[in-house]
Amino acid sequence: MRTVEHTRQGDATQVLTLTEKPRPPAPGAAEVLVRMLVRPVHPGDLIGVEGMPGQPEQRPDARSQARTPGVEGMGVVESVGADVHALHPGQRVAVFPAPGTWSDFVVVAADLTVPVPDEVSDETAALMLVNPLTLRMLYRAVEDALGRQPGLVLQTAAGSSIGRLISAEAARRGLQLINLVRSTSGAEKLRAQNPSQPVIATSDDDWREQVRRYAGERGGVQVVLDSVGGAMTQGLAALLDAGGTLISYGHLGDGTASLEALPLIARALTLRGETILRWMRRTPEERAQDVAFAQDLARSAPDLLDVAARYDLADFKAAIEHVRRPGRTGTVLLTSPRPVDSAQGAAR
Repeated sequence: MRTVEHTRQGDATQVLTLTEKPRPPAPGAAEVLVRMLVRPVHPGDLIGVEGMPGQPEQRPDARSQARTPGVEGMGVVESVGADVHALHPGQRVAVFPAPGTWSDFVVVAADLTVPVPDEVSDETAALMLVNPLTLRMLYRAVEDALGRQPGLVLQTAAGSSIGRLISAEAARRGLQLINLVRSTSGAEKLRAQNPSQPVIATSDDDWREQVRRYAGERGGVQVVLDSVGGAMTQGLAALLDAGGTLISYGHLGDGTASLEALPLIARALTLRGETILRWMRRTPEERAQDVAFAQDLARSAPDLLDVAARYDLADFKAAIEHVRRPGRTGTVLLTSPRPVDSAQGAAR
């Protein structure tokens, strides 16, 4: 089987390699072997390969020798282990969290697989979990920050895949949202998609003043949802009203901002980090509710889980370069061919 892996951190196009390995052994009890067909290239996947700015390099331990990126994707059950009765070979499933999905096969705990509804395409299914579950996680954080009071929320990278989901959910719930994007062309595009929501390009010299004008008498926003981070963090913190909360869930930007430079004490600000990798700490009942939400979103609004491009797994370097393109819309996918003797889902 084909596997993309790395033995050290660094530029993903330089340290990742495609190798041939034996297929995994038969799944154990409560496990399934999944033939992966489609998997996304998320920014978090690349951070896992390249590391966070300012953080020491992490090397695979001596037992594994190498790491394979990816935690999400869609595939077909190849075989099931003992005590697995709800899944069967040939069934389409989405998986998360399943480390190592940038491989043709992966062994996954059966309870981390989600059956794909018949009406959902393979590509939509590959995007069905991480971003919708992140949306649920972020909205819970926003609700905690706002309490029972209405408030104004500012989000960065509003044109990203998760940003578009947040905008759509804000419109559905009546949440007051200001969207930040990098370019004027991106702002024009997003305004056309969400006419009721203010959109500001951070390429404008006065973008902070524009935010304050939208805030009006409030003087600032109550919550910032930030996936950019880096050097932008200090400017975002300055836009928060006293007692406001900055929720950080990514690091798409360049540079760093020192904690001492943020007016946390003087203005009683809260800095909160969120990561989808903590989703497994939710109770089984809560996770089931989140997954049901994700399945419903995939059925009812597949356009919100849009695809930028598709590349064969062997072309992962081209896929990574595509992810880095300015102004990209949608998620880049890595694909594996469906076996010729498997007709199920071929038309989806």
